[in-house]
Formats: sequence, structure tokens, C-alpha cells
Amino acid sequence: MIRICYLMMLVLLAATTSCHKLESWSDSQHGNFEALWSIMDQHYCFFTEKGVDWDEIHSRYVAKVSDDMTDKELFYVCADMLNELRDGHTNLSSSFNVSYYRKWWSDYPENYNARLVEEHYLNFNYLSAGGMDYAILPQNVGYMRYSSFNSMVGESNLDQILLHLNVCDGLIIDVRDNGGGSMTNVETIVRRFITERTLAGYISHKTGPGHDDFSEPYAYYYDPAEAGRIMWGKPVVVLASRGTFSAANNFVSIMQYRPNTVIAGSTTGGGSGMPFNSELPNGWGIRFSACSVLDAKGNTTEQGIEPTPGCAVDLDPVQALDGHDTILDFAISYLTGTSFAYNRQ
Repeated sequence: MIRICYLMMLVLLAATTSCHKLESWSDSQHGNFEALWSIMDQHYCFFTEKGVDWDEIHSRYVAKVSDDMTDKELFYVCADMLNELRDGHTNLSSSFNVSYYRKWWSDYPENYNARLVEEHYLNFNYLSAGGMDYAILPQNVGYMRYSSFNSMVGESNLDQILLHLNVCDGLIIDVRDNGGGSMTNVETIVRRFITERTLAGYISHKTGPGHDDFSEPYAYYYDPAEAGRIMWGKPVVVLASRGTFSAANNFVSIMQYRPNTVIAGSTTGGGSGMPFNSELPNGWGIRFSACSVLDAKGNTTEQGIEPTPGCAVDLDPVQALDGHDTILDFAISYLTGTSFAYNRQ
């Protein structure tokens, strides 16, 4: 775990070796706009992948900037420009607002209803530890809900959870609407599901100001949990949705290649870039994706990870009214070998 954190710090350090000098821009409305555009131009990592013409965007938005506009007017022009990147990791922060691109998830089915699961599947009777809710479903299937990778999960937590679920024939890990958090928690959990040193993916950082100036990808690996810890070797279904983002997206990207594991639900929200922070002359903060994280086969996951073939399911709102979570029903049917009737629209 220390190794991967150290590697990521080295990558981010390398990504900042050619940091933009803010003193070259004045603290004026035009100066702050140009500073923001330039920082992104030199350090953002997904221009080519997303097909964004950043120069054309500059031409459109600089025409909206004047030195006599208010700070709030400038903020909204800058926020609109950043939204052209379609990146949930890109945020402009001021004393009065924080910009956020919401369409990465808002234009898709929600695919998760907490009350539906808790009432009709768990009967409000479940255990909680380390940020995880867990229970044994009537079909002798284990269910583990992790709502945020910001919730620190300890080794002893996982020991108790997996020991409790050990009698089950299979396990459902529900990370729908998990917006991400700490990569350390990703590694802590994944280590319980692997039996040997495993290639988790690759990290590539910017090496120059050009949009295609990237390093060769650095491989990073996860090792199994140390001897004496409770491990899980039975089948697993990971439930994902468009709201599965950032570190949760990374978790899915690693688990998809584990034997006896499928990803069910809908394509994740992506957010594979490692975020980096900088500052404008006026003190506004800018957070953006600076390093690309690839999966174990070298594929980008910025646009999301698709479900395993044959495992794409949406939450049917009509069946939900009758107490059925069609995504969870699919996972139970998959693990128990029973039939599942569903027509995806």
C-alpha cells in the first residue's frame, strides 16, 4: 500500500515540474482568465482523448471577458469554459462558489435507490463497519454496500465483515452512486480478493506543455492481504452505476479482471484522472485531472467502465414500485443460478 501511494506522489511531482508561473499574469479579469486557460492548456491530461479544441474554446470565451466585469460574472464565464471539458474532476473554487460539471451523471438513469434496498432486501436489518453496510440475503448471498471511498475501512473491519459473510455462496459489492475518495481504500479492499501480486493498472503523467506530452505508463501492483487475514475466493458481482466515479471507478476497473467476478448495472461515470490543484492570481483555486490512470490492459477508463457482457441492467422504475431492484435481482440470480427476466430499454 505504501508503494502505490509513493508512486502516485512521484507521478504528481513529475507532473508539476513545468508549473506555470502565475506572476506572468496580472490580477485583472483578463489576466485571471488567461492564467486559468494557460494552466489547463499545459497540464490538463484529457484534451486529445475527449476531442476538445482548447484553442477554439479560448477564442469563444475570451470574447466574453472584460476588465470591468464583476468577479461573479468572470467566475461564471470561466466555469462555463471548464464545463466544455465534461470532467467531474475539474472545479473552480472562489470564496462565493465552486463550479462543478454535473452532466457526467445527471443525463443518465440514477440506478440506485437506498430506501428500496434497505427496506425490501435488508429489512432495515444489517450491520455496519468501516463505512460498509453488510448482510446475508435470504438466498444465502452476501451483500456489502460501500457508499464512499472517503470512509476509511480498516483491516479488522474487513476481517469481521468477510468472516460474517463467509457462509455465503457468493458476494455482491454495491458501489452504485459511490463518488470516490481515497485510493488507499481501493487497495485495502482489493487485496482481500486476490491471491497473488496483481497488476492493478498504469499511471501516465504530463512531461511537457503539449496536449500529447505524456510519460510512458508506470505499472502499479497490489499484493494480497498479509497472512492471517480473512480472504474471499468465491464469486463476486460488483454493482455499478453512472454515479460510480473516481476512486470507485478505479475499484471497478481493477475488479473487472478478477476471476469469478462480473460487473453488473450500467457504465460507470469515469473520472480516472488523478486531480491536481493550482491557483489563479486572484486566489481562486483550480482542480483538474493531471495524470491519466489506465486499467491493467492499458485501456483508459476516463469515459467509464462498461458492465461485463450480458450484465448490463438498469433500475426499472415500474418494478421498483413493487419493491424490486432489478440490478440487485440480476446479481442474486447470477450468483444463485436462477432465471432472471428483464428487458433493458
